[in-house]
Amino acid sequence: MATEGPATRRVQVAEHPRLLKLKEMFHSKFGSIPKFYVRAPGRVNIIGEHIDYCGYSVLPMAVEQDMLIAVEPVKTHTLQLANTNPLYPDFSTSANNIQIDKSKPLWHNYFLCGFKGIQEHFGLSDLTGMNCLVDGNIPPSSGLSSSSALVCCAGLVTLTVLGMNLSKAKLIEFSPLRATDVKLPSGAVFVIANSCVEMNKAATSHFNIRVMECRLAAKLLAKYKSLQWDKVLRLEEVQAKLGVSLEEMLLITEDALHPEPYSPEEVCKCLGISLQELRTQILSPNTQDVPIFKLYQRAKHVYSEAARVLQFKKICEEAPDNMVQLLGELMNQSHVSCRDMYECSCPELDQLVDICRKFGAQGSRLTGAGWGGCTVSIVPADQLPSFLANVHEAYYQRSDRSLAPEKQSLFATKPGGGALVFLEA
Repeated sequence: MATEGPATRRVQVAEHPRLLKLKEMFHSKFGSIPKFYVRAPGRVNIIGEHIDYCGYSVLPMAVEQDMLIAVEPVKTHTLQLANTNPLYPDFSTSANNIQIDKSKPLWHNYFLCGFKGIQEHFGLSDLTGMNCLVDGNIPPSSGLSSSSALVCCAGLVTLTVLGMNLSKAKLIEFSPLRATDVKLPSGAVFVIANSCVEMNKAATSHFNIRVMECRLAAKLLAKYKSLQWDKVLRLEEVQAKLGVSLEEMLLITEDALHPEPYSPEEVCKCLGISLQELRTQILSPNTQDVPIFKLYQRAKHVYSEAARVLQFKKICEEAPDNMVQLLGELMNQSHVSCRDMYECSCPELDQLVDICRKFGAQGSRLTGAGWGGCTVSIVPADQLPSFLANVHEAYYQRSDRSLAPEKQSLFATKPGGGALVFLEA
């Protein structure tokens, strides 16, 4: 893959209200003007939920909402971080002694991860300091990857300050990492609606348990098919080793696993290991006390969702007349599976999905980790104004959810651009 620098664009800051406001706030904060600006977009996963860590492809789309950072390199070795949102306090540290407290999901830690990632990738020491002012319009804790955008933005800031390059890749397929462009339908728009229920991934055990249930399901399926199960970690590995289709994996799941939850003792019996071996060799520290594992449901979700991603891509490529309807049906099936089989929805998301379908969405589903956050809906373009008005009234105005900033709660989006460095013209 050819190495190239980050995409750079010269802009008249005065013609971009958000950049101009950021420049003014930067001057007020640091008494100087930014040398450059960096943006990285949020993203919405259109389909393919909770299957990436099982080895399967997903279908994300960059959105127009983004993280924007104004930057000034300084001669000291101090990294000074500030945020336009007063909820996020200022932070400063030595650029050459980055310490990240993993126990607390503080906003500046995401910046430090991007900074330290570049530092470690290139084996750098004696780094220059910088003043940075961060401005984001991606709703936090909503499943639109605000934290990932901040990490990417910080990495790009660091590369730009150092005058260095990094190979660019679009991250969609896993093991090996590959990206394929998918042409989305022109007659429809994707609408994101925030349930206003925040889910703090760092503070929950739901996600960790699901990851472990997928791992245990993979091991039991491998054992059932007489594979070397102790080396298997992901559901995709079982399919690859057997050389069968996703549809066949669903049939094997029906034969090999039962819908009733598995106790740790039953998992041990199936694998022929002791409880001590299960706890020390397979379970992670935060799943050692889980009383039951729903292996059948999790495997069914993963294999069926992986198949839906491939069907979605195929429909986009073939572009039949009823394309929007067909894509919508896949998104609806995805939500049902997330709700019933993976159990990562919540009552507010289910209500919001129902409202979106009622007012014209051809398909609607939760997006991101779930347990709160956002829905994504596919809506015929000619129905967009009435759809937005009706959903706003039915979901946001009939509760105190209207306290959330409206344009961050419900908005249509089209595929946004990628990460960029802006230089003042």
